[in-house]
Amino acid sequence: MKKTTKNQKQGKPGKSKKNRSLAKRNRQEQHKGKHQETSAAHYYIGTLDVNSRGNGYVVVEGLEQDIFVASNFLNKALHGDRVEVYVFPRFRNRNKMEGEVTKIIERKKQRFVGTVQLHKNFAFVVPTDPRMYTDFFVQKDKLGGAQDGDRVIVRIDDWKDHHDSPIGVVEQVLGIPGHQTTEMHSILAEYGLPYTYPEEVEAFAKALDLSIKEEEISYRRDMRDTLTFTIDPRDAKDFDDALSFKLLDNGNYEIGVHIADVSHYVKEGTILDEEAYNRATSVYLVDRVVPMLPEVLCNFACSLRPDEDKYTFSAVFEMNQRAEVLNVWLGRTATHSSFRFAYEEAQSVIEEAKVGEEYTIPSDVSITDAERSIPANVVEAILTLNTLAQRLRSKRMRLGAITFDKVEVKFDLDENGNPIGVYFKESKEANKLIEEFMLLANRKVAEYVAKMKKTFVYRIHDEPDADKLQQFNGVIARFGYSLNLNNKKTITDSLNNLLEEVKGKKEQNLVDTLAIRSMAKASYSTKNIGHYGLAFDYYTHFTSPIRRYPDVMVHRLLQLYLDNAPSQSEAEYETKCKHSSQMESLAASAERDSIKYMQVKYMEGHKNQIFAGVISGVTEWGIYVELNVNKCEGLVRARDIKDDYYTFDEQQYALVGQATGRTYQLGDEVMIRVKNTDLLKKQLDFELVESN
Repeated sequence: MKKTTKNQKQGKPGKSKKNRSLAKRNRQEQHKGKHQETSAAHYYIGTLDVNSRGNGYVVVEGLEQDIFVASNFLNKALHGDRVEVYVFPRFRNRNKMEGEVTKIIERKKQRFVGTVQLHKNFAFVVPTDPRMYTDFFVQKDKLGGAQDGDRVIVRIDDWKDHHDSPIGVVEQVLGIPGHQTTEMHSILAEYGLPYTYPEEVEAFAKALDLSIKEEEISYRRDMRDTLTFTIDPRDAKDFDDALSFKLLDNGNYEIGVHIADVSHYVKEGTILDEEAYNRATSVYLVDRVVPMLPEVLCNFACSLRPDEDKYTFSAVFEMNQRAEVLNVWLGRTATHSSFRFAYEEAQSVIEEAKVGEEYTIPSDVSITDAERSIPANVVEAILTLNTLAQRLRSKRMRLGAITFDKVEVKFDLDENGNPIGVYFKESKEANKLIEEFMLLANRKVAEYVAKMKKTFVYRIHDEPDADKLQQFNGVIARFGYSLNLNNKKTITDSLNNLLEEVKGKKEQNLVDTLAIRSMAKASYSTKNIGHYGLAFDYYTHFTSPIRRYPDVMVHRLLQLYLDNAPSQSEAEYETKCKHSSQMESLAASAERDSIKYMQVKYMEGHKNQIFAGVISGVTEWGIYVELNVNKCEGLVRARDIKDDYYTFDEQQYALVGQATGRTYQLGDEVMIRVKNTDLLKKQLDFELVESN
């Protein structure tokens, strides 16, 4: 709990000490004509990154090092704010740069999640984010009905120069801390992600004409008679892609990748489109999905459900047995999915069925919990598509694609959403079958538009940073592995070999995670640089418009260009790309936080138990340990390691004992006891135990 000042206890925002800072003194000196020739060189503009101790670093684009800002020089700037920072002259030419925030250019956010501390005539809201170093002073009539201890969303209403704490207004009561729905809504609110739809948007969506009309189909390629099916997760509710299969007279195959035609319903300029753009993505938390589109669209009208006619946007390929694409057709279609498969069912067909024979899916993998009979022509389609997918994948690998098959942790939840078990999601042939044809469609759409030299939305992925690869190489050397960093080909070849070699070993998840961190982040842009990880010169996102707004933009642009429209505004679409990339990052952070929360909740039932784990992170305050059995991660604090005084060695990624020289290094295997679980902080505390 944050301490309150004497003034705060009396119901007033605390007053800060009057202090003429170095930056202010420098400005006065400039006014007198001193140091004018060098003053501009001391100011930078960047993004503030505040840590849990209340200090910050300003990250300046193009500057090799970040600028340290002590807590008393933040001057009301908060984590994520765009700021101007003054670098003190005595640090200007040294390895370490320190400074003071002199101007807040743009607040990253105005709304924060916190817990109410109610007093007689006022309240404080204590933020849940440890990087938020101040609480909010709230008058009693601005609490919005919140009670003591409630989790709320509070908005900064004012922050006077002479007050330590901002004055806040409670906008929404989220619920009681510790309740799962409260915590999940808090995670979303922390990142500014909505979990409900405005009533007017819901009403607009429900008023849409969702019927399938023959007149509309007459403007499309009618493929309703072609064998079509979906393959999705067992618990999926929205099916935004389907595959069709036909054997041609010349012995080749016609394969269609059919995507829900979301842009038919979500028209530019409508409140529905504005809401979808603002969200930019669906958010996948452990126990729920927050969809980009209202349910009437994502789960019904735009979902390619079995035995229903649907409007789709398709990429149709003629392919030979070597998986070579001979012809491509792109355009709007009408399709009819005849079968819905779960990945487990399709995998059963791949592993057990034979071409030319009907196949019965066993009840233990069937989505109907009963045996399912699959006709011989559908069996042939799945087996042929799987063979083609394997050839497509093999070609990608030869061209330098990188295969990240990172272990994905999933939770078994009871009827109340509580975790009762942990399992690891495995990507098998059925998953890779769908993946390869989605990749093919995305690539071919991007190639088609790129040849026109018109504005388009690309999914780009830059080459990895050389320094990060060197650091990664140093870490994996502890396990006896190495990368060949001579050139692009040797890097990708040796990286793929590494990822294959670590499969099933205790260090797999650590190596996979560190490998991903060494890569650049993929993003959206109108400026194409190719996709390094996939080894594609041109790539886009065409295949998931139900859950990604960039795919909606791609559909609209593609249709415009199919209709011979001129190139669209690059500046407008680049702005939309940046927004989509930012929202994707926020959604990923929210997803990670929900996993942390569920890990802590699951481990509540395992207090004082001993587990084997691998050191997955090392910092000055302790070591992070990932448990082998369930991949849950917790912190062993350096102060709790009693046999010595340990300091952080950044070069070795290790804590080193000053007296004994004993090290705890990234990748070391250790035994821990679960010491504490803190659901509110989403934090697991471990302590080391000696292994026998």
